[in-house]
Amino acid sequence: MNLFKGFYNDIGIDLGTANSLVYVKGKGIVIDEPSLAAVNNKTNQVLAIGAEAKKMVGRTPSHITVVRPLINGVISDFEMTQEILRYFFKTVSKNHFFGYYRAVVGAPTNLTEVEKKSVEDAVLSAGAARAFIIDEPVAAALGARLPIDEPIANMIVDIGGGTTDIAIISMGGTVTARSLKIAGDKLNEDIIRFIKEEFRMAIGEPTAEDLKITIGSALPIEERLEMPIRGRDMTTGLPKEVLVKGTQVRAAISKSLRQIVEAVKEAIEVAPPELVGDVLRQGIYLCGGGSLLKGMSQLIEKEISVKVQVVDDPLTCVVRGAGIAAENMEKYSSVFATALKPMEVNF
Repeated sequence: MNLFKGFYNDIGIDLGTANSLVYVKGKGIVIDEPSLAAVNNKTNQVLAIGAEAKKMVGRTPSHITVVRPLINGVISDFEMTQEILRYFFKTVSKNHFFGYYRAVVGAPTNLTEVEKKSVEDAVLSAGAARAFIIDEPVAAALGARLPIDEPIANMIVDIGGGTTDIAIISMGGTVTARSLKIAGDKLNEDIIRFIKEEFRMAIGEPTAEDLKITIGSALPIEERLEMPIRGRDMTTGLPKEVLVKGTQVRAAISKSLRQIVEAVKEAIEVAPPELVGDVLRQGIYLCGGGSLLKGMSQLIEKEISVKVQVVDDPLTCVVRGAGIAAENMEKYSSVFATALKPMEVNF
């Protein structure tokens, strides 16, 4: 089949709840866009995808809806997921005469066979000729250049937008894994709820995200952080501005962070003793957007008593791993959740 290698592109896709990234073989990461689409409900026309759609969040008239087609890593709107992927493939194809793709797609570890089939079908219907699912922690470990093929424990915690995936990987496979629907989006919800209860003020998700990134932290810090925010007074219905402190944001998200730490503990508790010893020696690796929360690695290190470090460029770790697998599919075929079948080209 080497004859046809010039006719197709192998790509890696991180189809995330918050952001989607695409890696093209030989080029690296070429797309990094929010997983959003703006739709005109009257005409069913897709008005914007990605960054352009994100600008519209909370600012659209009633006949325009900004859709997030993936919730907690699971496809909730198949057609919109398909439209986003089709847009990505069209963007990637600009410099290629042929649009034949083999795609490696990262997915949360807890997806059912039906949900994995849904991801595969969305990729195929968007224009790919083959789709292979790879568990996100395995892809993240590959992207972090961890020695996953060796008989030692590689523990990775991927805190994304919709899910937190935790896995201990050895000999190219997942030994123990946990996946929970508590991640960046849940932290935003916690902040929105706290502001509502504490200040009687309604804010949107973009404002909550700003608070989390700017003054949020997992542990107390010396620097006194505060940030003014604006929203709607729930008593009068009029505009209102309040000053939010970093300690308040930390209080809002503390319960969810505790659940993430408990899930990490559970993953270690059920692992074989030899691998647990490896984890103590090798440490735990953090990736995903949630790993950038101030003090997140220190919180896990404090609670688990194991060295914790954030991987280089944690936001692109999964797509880089999917890209590495796409670069050499035969070598990494054993890590795919779906079988690597012989390639067929129909004329």
